[in-house]
Amino acid sequence: MAAKVFESIGKFGLALAVAGGVVNSALYNVDAGHRAVIFDRFRGVQDIVVGEGTHFLIPWVQKPIIFDCRSRPRNVPVITGSKDLQNVNITLRILFRPVASQLPRIFTSIGEDYDERVLPSITTEILKSVVARFDAGELITQRELVSRQVSDDLTERAATFGLILDDVSLTHLTFGKEFTEAVEAKQVAQQEAERARFVVEKAEQQKKAAIISAEGDSKAAELIANSLATAGDGLIELRKLEAAEDIAYQLSRSRNITYLPTGQSVLLQLPQ
Repeated sequence: MAAKVFESIGKFGLALAVAGGVVNSALYNVDAGHRAVIFDRFRGVQDIVVGEGTHFLIPWVQKPIIFDCRSRPRNVPVITGSKDLQNVNITLRILFRPVASQLPRIFTSIGEDYDERVLPSITTEILKSVVARFDAGELITQRELVSRQVSDDLTERAATFGLILDDVSLTHLTFGKEFTEAVEAKQVAQQEAERARFVVEKAEQQKKAAIISAEGDSKAAELIANSLATAGDGLIELRKLEAAEDIAYQLSRSRNITYLPTGQSVLLQLPQ
């Protein structure tokens, strides 16, 4: 009797385990921000895109392929040439995501690694096309225009593959060694030219100041000569008195000067 009970329990447990395994294999989860495409062994890739949540499938017959539909960053370095044949090293940062409704077509025509197959090639193509329209100087002074042109062309090109570009930006832009050295030499020459111009302007100002000072001295000498011719020695005597008055005033303020009356001895009242 006990053996039959244990045998029944064993059969029930085995059936339950098999049923649980079948149910578990028939369930799959799609996480937040993801979508699923169903591959059917008999009908191929289904056109239906499965959203987030837990879903059923036919075990062994159907297989879910999960895609991340959130924006992801990617840096693409490119070496190209400018309009004036200068080597340009550019790094483009792209935020991309697939169009959810086009995931079956993307999986069928490109594959799960669509970003590896599409983005480097179209980015290189667009960057070379846009950069070739500008010379090296314009790439620096019109960087915003270059970035906008690259973004517009690349967004349009990526749309043909079912990709959405949320942001496209130039994060790195450098030139070849020869061009960099030429730019530095030009900057040094400009600084030297500015310094020379400043020296010339300073010399001109000093020259003008010397001329004005000489003209002033000449005018003052002329006025003095005219005064002497009119007043004679009286003007000289007046200037002597003014100078003597100024000297006396300065000496009177000094503590080291002592005045002694003439003809008297004020030291110890000694007779002369």
